[in-house]
Amino acid sequence: MAFAIKTEVRDLRAKTFVFTAQKTMYGGKHIAKGDTVFVLASENEGGRGLIARGAVTSAQAITKKGGGARETPRVSIAVKRTALTKRTLGRSELKQFADWNDGQPETELNFKFYRQATNKIVGISDEAAAFLDGFF
Repeated sequence: MAFAIKTEVRDLRAKTFVFTAQKTMYGGKHIAKGDTVFVLASENEGGRGLIARGAVTSAQAITKKGGGARETPRVSIAVKRTALTKRTLGRSELKQFADWNDGQPETELNFKFYRQATNKIVGISDEAAAFLDGFF
């Protein structure tokens, strides 16, 4: 399984990225060393969407605080960049893919990242990963 992260990215051309205590959804908590991850610079923080592909060099689950409150699992990861995008893919390009049951990879990405626009790490299908690979 491949993964994608949408979060604040300060240096879009960094050779390595470190993302601390990131929320996870849709299987994102299973990210591990060696996994492929697609990096999206969050439009909520002034980013432009998909910017890079990389390999996870470390992944560490964050211990839940407890206390009975519902907590979203969080993970800290380090990523070695393996490629920069050649074309844009973000909220504006994915917005039209809103038929949640059509099975298209664009719809999967729109649903997982923009239906609930919080920053997060998500697991993505092989079809979505192949679609994203076309941007490199």
